[in-house]
Amino acid sequence: MTRIGYAAMLEQFHPTELLDWCAQAEAAGFEAGFMVSEHFHPWTPQQGNAAFAWSFMGALGQRTSLRFGSAVTCPGFRYHPAVIAHAAATLGAMYPGRFWLGLGAGEALNEHVVGPYWPEIGVRSAMMFEAIEVIGKLFSGKNVKHRGSHFQLESARLYTRPNEPVPIYVATAGPMNAKRTGQHADGMITVGAPDEKIGILFDKFAEGCREAGKDPAQAARLLQIHVSWAPSQEQAEQNALREWPNGGMPFPKQDIKNPEDFANMAKMVRVEHFRNRVLISADLDEHAAHLQQYIGMGFDEVHIHNVGRNQVEFIEAYRSRVLPQLELNPSPAQRGAAIAT
Repeated sequence: MTRIGYAAMLEQFHPTELLDWCAQAEAAGFEAGFMVSEHFHPWTPQQGNAAFAWSFMGALGQRTSLRFGSAVTCPGFRYHPAVIAHAAATLGAMYPGRFWLGLGAGEALNEHVVGPYWPEIGVRSAMMFEAIEVIGKLFSGKNVKHRGSHFQLESARLYTRPNEPVPIYVATAGPMNAKRTGQHADGMITVGAPDEKIGILFDKFAEGCREAGKDPAQAARLLQIHVSWAPSQEQAEQNALREWPNGGMPFPKQDIKNPEDFANMAKMVRVEHFRNRVLISADLDEHAAHLQQYIGMGFDEVHIHNVGRNQVEFIEAYRSRVLPQLELNPSPAQRGAAIAT
């Protein structure tokens, strides 16, 4: 069964406002909880925020009762894996069974701020999976030493921990990392993958799970999707162009360092560039059909980001018109049709 969640985008909104909207989303039936963005910078200066996600998530756990996690934290630049493990274990202890740790290979936009060298994606992926090894060792509660290719740990132990280790989910859009995610993590967050590749990612993820002796059916599959809803099509288009132009940039963004550079590229973005990347529509029935397609693919959680600043109206529109339409437990035939589509 699929559950619907709310994407809490700290690079767009003030954290105090976002706490209110998360509480509204919980009351509206976004039962999967919250996927919290983890940025040092916004994508463009227009977005205007980039609050510290770990402070926000501590408050979020108090304000709401649902699950939540970071989407996603990059280990190895701003944070050593030991620091991430420390933060994650604390939230896990405070909110048992509610916090998950989302990890990814990172973007220069956020990580270049602490050093001049930004490695290639292969190196960053290797760093991430070594970081998962370090974090897993610390979650055990034992005294840990580690000397690897990228990280060292000298006699460290986490004293404040949950009874069960915090689950680790990895953001991936490629088949090689999907397989490694199945081997080393508890779940996969799909980001930026074309619809036609999702089935391949699922297969590789399941393959990795089986190689590690895990049941793929017990591993989590999360998705974040971007939409732009407003009462009129013109408003929805303007919201996307003004607030989320990075969503219309069909090229890798991991090496771009500054919001100002994204703002310059945003001048070239047009509405048609969002096609198959962000649903821009005033038609709430179209939103429901769009979501149903991903539900049919077999995701456990689908977290929705409305790119406009009309969050109160968006949550209410989804509560009254979209969520009631969804078939959250589709038949095998419906799932097969969605993947084929």
